[in-house]
Amino acid sequence: MHDRQKKNPLSRLADFAKPHKGKYASSVIFAIAGVAGGFIPYFAAARMIISLIEGNEELSFYLTWCGAAALGFAVKVLCMNISTHFSHKATFAVISEVRYRMASKLTRVPMGYLLDTPSGKLKTTMVERVDSIESPLAHVLPEMTANLLVPLGIIVYLFTLDWRMALVSLITLPLGFIAYMGMMKDYAVRYTAATNAGKHMSATVVEYINGIEVIKAFNQSANSYAKFTDAVRKNTRLVLDWMKATQVYSAIAQSIWPAVLLGVLPAGCLFYLNGSLSGPDFITIIILSFGVIGPLIAAVRFTDDISKISTIIGDIGAILDEPELERPADSKKITGYGIELQNVTFSYGEEQVLKGINLVIPAGGVTALVGPSGSGKSTVAKLIASFWEVSGGEITLDGVNIKDIPTGQLMDIIAYVPQNGYLFDDTVRNNIRMGKQGATDAEVEAAAKASGCHDFIMKLEHGYDTVAGGAGGHLSGGERQRIAIARAMLKNAPIVILDEASAYIDPENEAVILEAVAKLVEGKTLIIIAHRLSTIIDSDQIAVIRNGRIAAQGKHEDLLESCALYRDMWQAHTGAKDRI
Repeated sequence: MHDRQKKNPLSRLADFAKPHKGKYASSVIFAIAGVAGGFIPYFAAARMIISLIEGNEELSFYLTWCGAAALGFAVKVLCMNISTHFSHKATFAVISEVRYRMASKLTRVPMGYLLDTPSGKLKTTMVERVDSIESPLAHVLPEMTANLLVPLGIIVYLFTLDWRMALVSLITLPLGFIAYMGMMKDYAVRYTAATNAGKHMSATVVEYINGIEVIKAFNQSANSYAKFTDAVRKNTRLVLDWMKATQVYSAIAQSIWPAVLLGVLPAGCLFYLNGSLSGPDFITIIILSFGVIGPLIAAVRFTDDISKISTIIGDIGAILDEPELERPADSKKITGYGIELQNVTFSYGEEQVLKGINLVIPAGGVTALVGPSGSGKSTVAKLIASFWEVSGGEITLDGVNIKDIPTGQLMDIIAYVPQNGYLFDDTVRNNIRMGKQGATDAEVEAAAKASGCHDFIMKLEHGYDTVAGGAGGHLSGGERQRIAIARAMLKNAPIVILDEASAYIDPENEAVILEAVAKLVEGKTLIIIAHRLSTIIDSDQIAVIRNGRIAAQGKHEDLLESCALYRDMWQAHTGAKDRI
């Protein structure tokens, strides 16, 4: 697996934005032009007021400056809109790319990571957290840059008029910052805590929705379902406590920053009266001080977004930095489909699940894996399908270590049908077509007929165009599984893994499914995991797995004589059938 190569948040953000740096540069340029245009009305007002005091009655002079003010306002509106257009066009392309990278990443990480990470947490990161980078990318870069650079230029101009008044006009900034620092105290800690609480709440909400059937069956309402209510209350409490702790500081800062006249007017009057400040300069400084403080406050407010970047990009990076299943890019020549496991071990966390599996799975034959629950049967199947990486030993396909086979090539070779075949919230037709992109309707229906699900599909409200619902929720477990088998038949892969694929099939339809499976695996290498031993008695070989090891191996009749565990399992199975 790849080692994690951690990047700091700003470098990762720069990496996301790099392909669109031209648009961001254009956005910054237009933003600067827009903020600069916004200062023209202030200069115009200062010039007109000074002229009025001096007794200038020339109408054309005032009309000219009114026109300049209007032009400056128009430049501000136009340039800021163009800046926003460039920044948002680039930003939404970045957001789309980030989501694509994350989705692509999830196809390359071990299944253990996906099983350990609640789906609600992944959803929160891929949707809400990724959306949260919109503000830093689309607004902070152009607007904060412009709101800092242009006022700095104006401040330099104020210093050329009178350095004392320039300093006085800025005195509210440090005073406001003192209050602002109080508001930002422990910001990273509080924001991270609020974010984690929000992700936990999202994961709990998804769990609540997925488990609503059980919750209703046991009369657990939203209020009485403790895990749900605790998550919601914790999230609410953290956010409210954060707001209460900062609202006083925020109110003080927002009140102090704009109050520039509290310093400018008395100081200016004093300097004017003692003759060290001219009237025109005094008027210009009064008006421009109003214009300078607004953009600076706007720039300061963006620090809130900057403070969030580390947590936001950290959440995204945590997924993108997950170790992957390491596979080469170049395809390998595979002519046969025999599989061999040589001293395979596997640990799930600190728990060792497989403890040295040695098994030869002949090409074109049927190999069944049986054993008690938790013995490691499904783990073996998932390791063959490369959902996980072996901890030790190796698995070979046609003599080639599967670690040396590109993931895409291996996925084309293997059709995996899990115990609970997942269906997407799409039409039945498109769910089957997932097995072979570009398959015609005729090919889809042929696979459905071969798997024995054509008849029940035609009885659905819209036939093949019926929407299966989220996770196939509009269909029964047996119907979902039969559609999953049809999908595997359409794929027509040379190796088929059936991980208890008949688990949800009722006895009446079991014969139909077994007949469909027989067609599916004809001439293919089949690995089948089953609790119903009656479905695998004709297998070429049966491997009995117990406590992560091969306890016995052979045909059905031989195992009944030589393996006590298999014999007990068979007697339990046949006894259960007799009682039904």
